[in-house]
Amino acid sequence: MSDTAVVPPDVLTAVRTKHRALWALGDYPAVATEVIPALGPILVEAAGVRPGDHVLDVAAGSGNAAIPAAIAGAHVIASDLTPELFDAGRAAAATSGTEITWAEADAHSLPFDDAAFDRVLSCVGVMFAPFHQVAADELLRVTRPGGTIGLIAWTPTGFIGQMFAAMKPFAPAPPPGAEPPPRWGDEAHVRALLGDGVTDVRAEVRSLPVSRFASGVEFREFFKAVYGPTIAVYRNVADDAGRTAVLDQALLDLAARFQDADGAMGWDYLLLTATRA
Repeated sequence: MSDTAVVPPDVLTAVRTKHRALWALGDYPAVATEVIPALGPILVEAAGVRPGDHVLDVAAGSGNAAIPAAIAGAHVIASDLTPELFDAGRAAAATSGTEITWAEADAHSLPFDDAAFDRVLSCVGVMFAPFHQVAADELLRVTRPGGTIGLIAWTPTGFIGQMFAAMKPFAPAPPPGAEPPPRWGDEAHVRALLGDGVTDVRAEVRSLPVSRFASGVEFREFFKAVYGPTIAVYRNVADDAGRTAVLDQALLDLAARFQDADGAMGWDYLLLTATRA
């Protein structure tokens, strides 16, 4: 764990307020259920979740990993900064016949005891906490020695990483010290964040098949309607028709780079598990 991962409280408070509002925009559960539902079960299997395990899903959203972990027989807490996402998660959990505890929590400051969990998971979630070392230290703190940390994050060079690169020129400036989310998809970066707090790191880049969008326009309009970060970027340039048009075209160009003739894409992600030292 780092001894230097300190962010001023007022900065954390401002970021917490901004990010809670950002992820409440649109309909993130639609992304989780219509586009990336396979990722949660993949992470739960890779992390070796077993019946009776105490599991924390960090930045859980609507429970993409929490629900599969509960189906596997674990006692699960799904934590997220944006509790507006919990209603969809509760409904999905009820449909699956599972019980999950939902807790509002910032990944930078988790309200849980040290070494409280056997498995600590995050499925394209903690990567969006902008102060990476602070969040990584929290993952380590709440995982018991011998327990497992399991993470999925979009890679910098994959589709979502490149989408954030395309949107960056149109986005508000990040807070000082913030790091780009796709860095969590770089194995070397995550190894450095976790440092000697873990052993037995296992990491591989995989590709998620995505066939939800028949065209680049369909992809763009879906993300403009439901995905908080994309909605926020468009709002940032809403009073500039020229920049909005350039952003529109940038997202079409992005889709054209990744889609085949049938509209199918592969979205690269890093799957990483490690044992808490």
